[in-house]
Amino acid sequence: MQWVLEPLVGVGPLRFGMNPDQVASALDGATAYISTGLGSGVGWGDYSDWGVTAVYGEDSGLVAVAIDAMDGPLVRLRDVELIARVPSEVRADIYGLALKEGASVRVNWSGDPEVAAWGISMGAALELGLSPEGYTERRDRVITHALLVGPELARDPYTSEPVIRWSDVRHRAPNSGAWPVKAEQVRPRWDWTPLEGIGPLRFGMNSEQVAAVLNEVPAARHGRYPFGQPWEGFGTWMLHHDRFDATGVTAHYTSGFGAPPTLGAVTVHGRTGPQIDFEGIRLIGMAVSAVDTALIQYIEEREMGLVVGCSGDLGPDGLNMYVRTTRAGDTVVSEARFCQEGWEDHG
Repeated sequence: MQWVLEPLVGVGPLRFGMNPDQVASALDGATAYISTGLGSGVGWGDYSDWGVTAVYGEDSGLVAVAIDAMDGPLVRLRDVELIARVPSEVRADIYGLALKEGASVRVNWSGDPEVAAWGISMGAALELGLSPEGYTERRDRVITHALLVGPELARDPYTSEPVIRWSDVRHRAPNSGAWPVKAEQVRPRWDWTPLEGIGPLRFGMNSEQVAAVLNEVPAARHGRYPFGQPWEGFGTWMLHHDRFDATGVTAHYTSGFGAPPTLGAVTVHGRTGPQIDFEGIRLIGMAVSAVDTALIQYIEEREMGLVVGCSGDLGPDGLNMYVRTTRAGDTVVSEARFCQEGWEDHG
């Protein structure tokens, strides 16, 4: 499909201000297969057949449309194609058009261009393809997606209600628009003991022990207050994870009623983290397609099981390790999450 963006008015057949029934009708009777609060005020609906997510405001009026990188329609603004392209090329085209029209371009939370005058905030997602055998496989680059908003959200789309309820990016590390990748020769090498620990970190450590052994103060912390379940207790803030930028890792914690947070998983960052080997396969900072190929070959040769995580991450069965991806400009590099036994990874 090819849609045209009319800045701050609508995109394709959709117009800002439409209610959910009107959006469904404009999309040929489409069903929102995943939805929250549709028709009851603030809410959103994922029309996966179209590759579109519609976000609604207080009066159930359409205020934002997210266009998926892989499945969404191709959206054109003037002569600029916005979707499913190389991010740096789209960025150059947006800056060129903005210069011609006198519009101001800023960098959003993900390091991509955002233009209030047009109500657009760009982003990028991992490109997927099909292997020769017909299986979905991860590619080594990202392609563009977009959040398109009406005038009331154009000033700051991702931190505005109700977008923040649909996609809360406040706990993600903001990017300035650069993705430097640490060279292999300057990365420290860490050992990994499956289900027990990684490098100097051991599962079961408390957050103070983690910070002490890394000799680093967390650059960011993320947690929540309990939702009121009896086993969680009441009013005590629960730590989810600490991000250590100098070391290049994120520590993930598990906690419960009356129990302090303890280390349950560690994500080693692809661009900056230490190198980890698994049976001669370098897991960190590599082309993800190469890591996937080597990992699958190793598993098949030994008739092991392959586990696919909820985000498409791959790992050998029984080790609770998942090879993940992280963006590096127009490309992606591999990173990995190492978990204790019983840890349920949710992406």
